Parts: sequence; C-alpha cells; structure tokens
Amino acid sequence: MGFKEWIIPQDKIFFNILEQQADLVLKAATLFKKMVNDPENYAEKMKEMRLLEHQGDEIVHDMIHRLHKSFITPIDQEDLADLTSLYDDVLDYIDSVANKLFMFEIKEPDEIIKEFADIIEKQVAEVNEALKQIRKIKQQEMEDRFKQIHSLENLADDLHDKTLMKLYKEKDPVRIIIMKEIYDFLENITDKCEDVCLVIQDIVLKNA
Repeated sequence: MGFKEWIIPQDKIFFNILEQQADLVLKAATLFKKMVNDPENYAEKMKEMRLLEHQGDEIVHDMIHRLHKSFITPIDQEDLADLTSLYDDVLDYIDSVANKLFMFEIKEPDEIIKEFADIIEKQVAEVNEALKQIRKIKQQEMEDRFKQIHSLENLADDLHDKTLMKLYKEKDPVRIIIMKEIYDFLENITDKCEDVCLVIQDIVLKNA
C-alpha cells in the first residue's frame, strides 16, 4: 500500500508544530546524555535544559490554542492534543531527572544512568521519525519504528529490574531511596515514549 497525503495548506501548521516539538525533545534527550557522560559545568547545562523545557511548554500552548480555533484539522483534534501533551511529558521527565541529579549532588553518574540515557536518546530518535512520517503514512516503515520503540522500552524495563535487585542489596538506606527514585524516573521516560508511540499507532490505524 502506498502512502496517503493528508495535508491541505492551512493545516500544515499542525504537523510543523509536532515536528518542532519532536526536535526539541530530541535536543533534551541528547543534552541529558551529554550531561551524564560529561558532568562538568552541570549547572550551566541544567540552565539549557530548563530553557528547552520552557520552550516545550510554549509549543503545547500553541498547539492547544490553534486546536481551539480550528474546525478542521488534518487528523483528529483529540489525537493531536494527546500526542502533544504526552510528548511534552517526555520532555518534562527528562528535565526532572536531570534536575534530581543536580539536587542530589550526584556528580559522577553511574554506568546505569548512562545506559538509560543512551536508551532514551535512541528511543526519542525513533519516536521522532515516526512522528515525522505522520504527514505521509508509510505503514511498513512506521511499523518498523514502532517495533524498535517497544524493543527499547523492554530493554529499559530489564535494566530497571536488574538494577533494583542489585540496589536493594546495598547497606545505605538514603542512597537506596535516592537512586531508586532516579532509576524509576529514567524507566518512566521510556514508558512515556511508548505512550506516544501508541497514540501514533492509533492515528495510523484510523487514517491509513
């Protein structure tokens, strides 16, 4: 099956907003990976992360404002709103976990955190490619993206479970509480990416 064009000129803005958001979330994921692998000047990088988070909020507000003013949209209004809101959650969680590392003064992130950061960046990159293909549905290509997104989420689940089993054997209760919170947040980011993927899959089913 070939691809289906949805765009009419006045509706391009909705896809443009989604793609702007996608680029922003990927910037945040890449920045977070950089922060944990090279924590020097972490405070300055945290300021950059906060700026990305604020820009993300502005994109959500722009999308919601335009949806309220529009009678016709290229895809279902509720799907557009859900997609934008859920992907903003990913950005918010990346910002939050980066800030937790800062607040808890974890100056040398461990290899587990670095591995999560790598998974998150890869998963966000896959979500972005799927998002950008919403303009023209190429079902097989999108299915390949979906499989990779789910595979990375499963990888994060396994990493999370193994890490907690090891963490609970440690003696320091304060460290256990702090690190569990961080690992939980990191795993939740991959869950949020999968939530975005599920909305995209639903859009494909409705419009392919």
